[in-house]
Amino acid sequence: MSRVPGLLGRLGAGLTELGARLDERRAEVEKESGGSLDLIDETDDRSPSGSTTTVRTDAKPSAPPADAAPEPTPERVPGSDSESEPSAVSAPAPVPHSTRGPETDTRPDPVLAVPWGVRVAAEAGWRLLVLAGTLWVLMRVISAVQLVVLAFVAALLITALLQPTVARLKRVGFPRGLATALTAILGFVIMGLVGWFVVWQVQENIDNLSNQIQDGIDELRKWLLTSPFHVTDKQINEIAKNLREAIGANTDQITSAGLEGVTVIVEALTGILLTMFSTLFLLYDGKRIWEWTLKLVPAAARPGVAGAGPRAWRTLTAYVRGTVIVALIDAIFIGLGIYFLNVPMAVPLAVFIFLFAFIPLVGAVMSGALAVVVAVVTQGVFTALMTLLVVLAVQQIEGHILQPFILGRAVRVHPLAVVLSVAAGGLVAGIGGAVVAVPLVAVTNTVVGYLRSYSRESALRHAPEPRGATAVDVAPVRPPTP
Repeated sequence: MSRVPGLLGRLGAGLTELGARLDERRAEVEKESGGSLDLIDETDDRSPSGSTTTVRTDAKPSAPPADAAPEPTPERVPGSDSESEPSAVSAPAPVPHSTRGPETDTRPDPVLAVPWGVRVAAEAGWRLLVLAGTLWVLMRVISAVQLVVLAFVAALLITALLQPTVARLKRVGFPRGLATALTAILGFVIMGLVGWFVVWQVQENIDNLSNQIQDGIDELRKWLLTSPFHVTDKQINEIAKNLREAIGANTDQITSAGLEGVTVIVEALTGILLTMFSTLFLLYDGKRIWEWTLKLVPAAARPGVAGAGPRAWRTLTAYVRGTVIVALIDAIFIGLGIYFLNVPMAVPLAVFIFLFAFIPLVGAVMSGALAVVVAVVTQGVFTALMTLLVVLAVQQIEGHILQPFILGRAVRVHPLAVVLSVAAGGLVAGIGGAVVAVPLVAVTNTVVGYLRSYSRESALRHAPEPRGATAVDVAPVRPPTP
């Protein structure tokens, strides 16, 4: 019994030394692997004091380095039970040797290899292609139903002209239906009387005009013979012969054109009827038609479109009313000028000038050229020059005084945009397309400008409120009180 305390003392010293070695080993493993170790709780039930020895590890230990010293084995106490039991701490499992993977590809990403300018051009290019395809499909659809589209657009223009009269009659006390009917009937009667007057004047003066044209051709021939251009009588006869042969060779085409004229008349009557019905319903129920149209717009964009609609309508109304006033002034002054110059059919020419004034820039040139041609054929070169001076003077007054004063800022379209839009409208839909091109561009300009400002205001409205020093910088500053 006297040997038991000594054995217990040596056993405790051995366990203490084992614990210190395990702590050193754990520190080495953590330093080498840098990872976390798993928690392993192991208990030595055969400890005389019944205490539990716990070893904490956070990760699987890695293989020891080649130059590391072998781990010393714990001392065994002779005569104790620990001689037949293995150590409570297991050796770390070796980490299998990882195979080396393929070499890393050093080539850059293809997206990054494309220059930034090319990427931007490509992004913009395919979007432009989508827009071009959409416009092409839209133009094909419009060409297929060209008569309906032109009739509806003409109805919009007439409605913009007559709508103020309907509103004025309603304010006086007329019912909506009666005000609409009176305005539509009065407007169509006036337009019909203008057309009838033009046809009547042409028929009344056609015989006199043909005689004057023949006399004018003879005078022009004499002038060419005595002019410094050295034109001979033989050359003039050859030109006249070529004209007669050309007319004889194209007799079939002229006949077919006459047959096609019947089709054109039928289409014109159909378009007039569609325009009348469309104008009537737009005058009577235009507000509800606009509200129904808004339901076709996505809900997110509906507030912006609802605000852009009235502004577009005001622009269209201002354009139509201003154009009518300017065209009327042009027709009156140019008509008076050619009347005092004794140019035949002065009144029908004035009506043509009024109608062609709805085609900006191009219409004025065409109507003025028509008046000059009639003057040179019927009254000679001097009268034609005076007619040209009258036309140019009135056009200059129109461009620099009338249009800026009457139209003002309601319709702001650059002259280049006017010329291009008229040319494009003429190529797509002829004279009708040239007439509606400029108001379409003006309305589009107004709508785009409003939507841009609306989106900017909406972004500012939903932006987070500034705080701190930023709030102080953007806060409104009140003027000092006196």
